[in-house]
Amino acid sequence: MARRAPHHAFGRWIYRGYVLMFFIYLAAPLVAAGLFAFNDSLFPSLPWQGFTLDWFFSDEEPKLGMFYDDRLLRGLRNSFLIGIAVASLSVLVGTCNAFLFERGVFPGKEFLYILMVLPLVIPGVILGISILVLASTVANGLEDRFDISLDLLRPGVFLVVMGQFAFITTITSLVIAARLRKFDYAMEEAALNLGASRARVLLTVTLPYLKPALIAAALVAFLVSFENFNTTLMLVGSDAPLTITMYDRMVKVGSTPVLNAVSLFLMIGSGFLALISIIVQRDKASRVEA
Repeated sequence: MARRAPHHAFGRWIYRGYVLMFFIYLAAPLVAAGLFAFNDSLFPSLPWQGFTLDWFFSDEEPKLGMFYDDRLLRGLRNSFLIGIAVASLSVLVGTCNAFLFERGVFPGKEFLYILMVLPLVIPGVILGISILVLASTVANGLEDRFDISLDLLRPGVFLVVMGQFAFITTITSLVIAARLRKFDYAMEEAALNLGASRARVLLTVTLPYLKPALIAAALVAFLVSFENFNTTLMLVGSDAPLTITMYDRMVKVGSTPVLNAVSLFLMIGSGFLALISIIVQRDKASRVEA
């Protein structure tokens, strides 16, 4: 039986107050970060010095805006490219994993499933160090024995993609598998009985049904990749993504409102992607009901 809010007036006020305080606790840091992006001050702190858009559009120091800061823009570009690569690989492999574990019957299935889920519970720092040690060992061995130099196995974009892919694929696999679990196999059987090939059934019946999950998994993978810090920090090279660039700025220069401007930009972008995911899934649900 579903739980309901308390019926007594005093209990209802406590319940509403709790809900209000909970959402204030979640939203207050985000609102504060967004507001200080418009503060006409060199530091993101009170007192309020006046409204300004310099931290977004100024092309002069000391208030160099985010859209004129070459390092931040390079970091944003690197994060975008890494996120696209990780999302693409994760959705592709996650789809294969979903079919494997939802439809496959083979020895050791439960053990392999545990191995697939394991990266989610391993700390990101440990995962990043492990991948770095493995890649460096292989690269050093190839260079020492065969005089083959593989820069891909040195810290850089490729290792960052592989490091994020190692655990984000688990997320996409679970999202897509949850959708596939609800699929009515009779639809595929009917298409096969009508003469369609397995490839055609996959492309015209199964994958269209999985489309909302595929889109949602891709968006989640992109966002998780974009904001990842722990694993990325262990594997990054000279082409640092935005999170590492912002961390480096904080360590060397300290907090400035331009970082608040970047944070606000990312919050708006993340909200927009989440809205797209909701619209796609609602549109698909309304078509099914129709």
